[in-house]
Amino acid sequence: PSPRRPAEAAEGQRCGEGGEGKGREERAAQGLRRRAGPAFRPPAHSRHDWIGPPDRLSNLRPVIFHVPQDESALERRLREARQDTQAWNQQFWAQQNASFQQVSGAAGIFTFLRQNLFSGQKATLNAEEMADFYKDFLSKNFRKHMRYNRDWYKRNFTITFLMGQVALVRALRWLRWKKKNVGD
Repeated sequence: PSPRRPAEAAEGQRCGEGGEGKGREERAAQGLRRRAGPAFRPPAHSRHDWIGPPDRLSNLRPVIFHVPQDESALERRLREARQDTQAWNQQFWAQQNASFQQVSGAAGIFTFLRQNLFSGQKATLNAEEMADFYKDFLSKNFRKHMRYNRDWYKRNFTITFLMGQVALVRALRWLRWKKKNVGD
């Protein structure tokens, strides 16, 4: 792999903290790197999650999650839940965007114009008509969006609950360390 140029480095943003885990982190990130493109490669020594450039299909920014070497089972469950949710979210929006592009193609807009506008001479949509077109698309996909929202909330509740557990374990570990070191 080629080194990152300064412009490419600006595309990735780091967040979070953790220990080191180069081999496992590389394997975990490999699939997302392929989707994000060859320019998105965090440094091998990074100890943070990295946010890449937008995916061309879903328009969402993929995250390459840092995998600490000393990751506990609970921390692994949290990371895997986040990765699974991200992959699920990427897939949903890639499919949703493809569906919208298919419907909003020339034939879709022509059909909408023919069905909803009285003037047969109009060739383009203004902002209000486009809003009506999009509202029609959303109405037709209402159940799909309701399922998505329900699943999104379930997944985020699970992730939030796991994050609370991880934070509690880390706080207790820190308190035990502090008590041990103060007593010395």
